[in-house]
Amino acid sequence: MNLFTDGFNEALQLLISGNDSVYSAIIVTVTVSSWSLFISLLIGLPLGFLLGYYNFPGKSVVRIVVDTLLALPTVVIGLIAYTMLSKSGFFGEFNLLFSQKAIIIGQIVLGLPIIIALTATQVEAIDKRLYLSLKGLGANSRQILVATLIEARFGLMTAAMTAYGRIITEIGISMMVGGNIKYHTRTITTAIALETGKGEFVTGIALGLVLFCVALMVNIALSMLKRKWVQ
Repeated sequence: MNLFTDGFNEALQLLISGNDSVYSAIIVTVTVSSWSLFISLLIGLPLGFLLGYYNFPGKSVVRIVVDTLLALPTVVIGLIAYTMLSKSGFFGEFNLLFSQKAIIIGQIVLGLPIIIALTATQVEAIDKRLYLSLKGLGANSRQILVATLIEARFGLMTAAMTAYGRIITEIGISMMVGGNIKYHTRTITTAIALETGKGEFVTGIALGLVLFCVALMVNIALSMLKRKWVQ
């Protein structure tokens, strides 16, 4: 129990003292995870709508692939991203390895299946009379897409929160393609791994509490937005 008490006290000290390495890790974590979620939503929402709305040959196979990707370990994603971004990889010429952009790319691969799968599920659950009404009013495909996503906005908010929770707490991708470079690509999760590997368990617990607080604040903000939409 002393470890947790000491970790909590150190977490407060690190935040109050304005520790550069801690705040750098927080900024990197929030930056890359937010960009990853934003891009995942831009790509995943339309794809999820298509998967849930239309019937096409091979749809069941696509759904199985998407659902399988939900369980893909982050270290596997990191390994694939590393091989693609390394000098000998397909995208090696862009020199993205060990950068925040590389972490964002890997995290998009992590978050995209979550957005697609949950969006498709929400679209399939919507009353079919909505689609008939929209078509009867002469709505085009883009208008049907927008109206459907608005109707399913609360479920999509849950999808976004689920994806963000998975992204912000991952470590395999950040470690493998980010390199855990201090003040550059070190995230809170990679900092925790580093500190506990050095035997600094109290610091690791402190950083874990900081990560929990960051995730909590994001979820509170999303919940407030959801409540505002209800009103």
